[in-house]
Amino acid sequence: MSERLHILVADDEPGMRMGVERALRDFSVRVNDVNEDVRFEVVQAASGEEALERIAERTPDILLLDHKMTGMTGLEVLERILAQQLDVLTIMITAYATLETAIGATKRGAYDFLAKPFTPQELKAAVRKAAVHVVLTRQARRLAQEKRQVRFQFISVLAHELKAPLAAIQGYLQILKDGSAGNNPAVIGHMIDRSLVRVDGMRKLILDLLDMTRIESGTRKRELVDLDLCDTARSAIETVGPDAASRKITVDLHAERGVPVHADRVEMEIILNNLVSNAVKYNRDGGRVDVTIEAAGGTARVTVTDTGIGLSQADADRLFQDFVRIKNDKTRNILGSGLGLSIVKKLATLYGGDAVVQSQEGMGSTFTVKLRQDGGAAAEAAGAEGQAANEAKAAGGSAVKAASAGGAAAEAV
Repeated sequence: MSERLHILVADDEPGMRMGVERALRDFSVRVNDVNEDVRFEVVQAASGEEALERIAERTPDILLLDHKMTGMTGLEVLERILAQQLDVLTIMITAYATLETAIGATKRGAYDFLAKPFTPQELKAAVRKAAVHVVLTRQARRLAQEKRQVRFQFISVLAHELKAPLAAIQGYLQILKDGSAGNNPAVIGHMIDRSLVRVDGMRKLILDLLDMTRIESGTRKRELVDLDLCDTARSAIETVGPDAASRKITVDLHAERGVPVHADRVEMEIILNNLVSNAVKYNRDGGRVDVTIEAAGGTARVTVTDTGIGLSQADADRLFQDFVRIKNDKTRNILGSGLGLSIVKKLATLYGGDAVVQSQEGMGSTFTVKLRQDGGAAAEAAGAEGQAANEAKAAGGSAVKAASAGGAAAEAV
């Protein structure tokens, strides 16, 4: 990517203005943090008054401003810019570099100083520093705005997901309170059961939210161990056993041998539980679920195939996004947070892999998750956490020794 920054050089010496423009004409700055190359467009102003006119026409990204000019001084120009709250990064050029000048310019918003006479290399160094600051500051603002937008969307979707079950529970409780349900134990029991189902759905939503935020923020403490992914799959199959049996759905595990992975046990359970429970939940009565665990080339692969309702290509493309639930006549009564598969995707990425789905409406779906058996980025993050903990522990030990030595010295005195 490339970006062009607008530079205004304000100086009453024509030679100075021309020299700056010539030095920056073919100059570029590489900002590695955002993968951008920055070039510059230079405009001149021969006085403070002309500088303000140029700024009114187009606000520059960087202002090279001479301190001593005929007429309006550089400090007066800075005062006008400050009063208008313009987003301009100013480098003050001065041949009279005194402490008083520096303090006055800094109070008025100057970013840097360049003492006359200066070399082209010194000019480029100052401009490079300013350009990097401008680009990174704008990037930070964009990210902050995106974060606010995501937070707003997140809260809106969360409120929507909680509104329906809360309204249903409130309705059931109101009926029970005013006696509209009568004294029929079956009717009352049904309302209580439905309320409990709704409460359980909200509980699962909150747990999924906690899982997602911990994964995305990196605050979840991982305990990576060597485990067999086949054992995790068997546990997930046992968990859905009662639901599958009640609907006569067959769930089989296909694994010729154990598949070892270096991973956090809870995160592997999250992946397998989500995949297997969804395969049962969105299946047809009397259907089938096949769970295959295999490994090759240092990568473990989990494949879950079902004979369920399937998905259109459009629905499959957005299935791993946050809060996405496919709503139609077949899924209307199926509860879920819309976060499970999003969490699966995030965890797969964390372990150096990916999660994909192949599906056809009415024919079922196949979900495939790939994971690096050595743990990938998750192992690196856990290693960094362990190193930080060891360093903190060592620092604490040094502090104790220093305190002990200090105490002994005090006693000696």
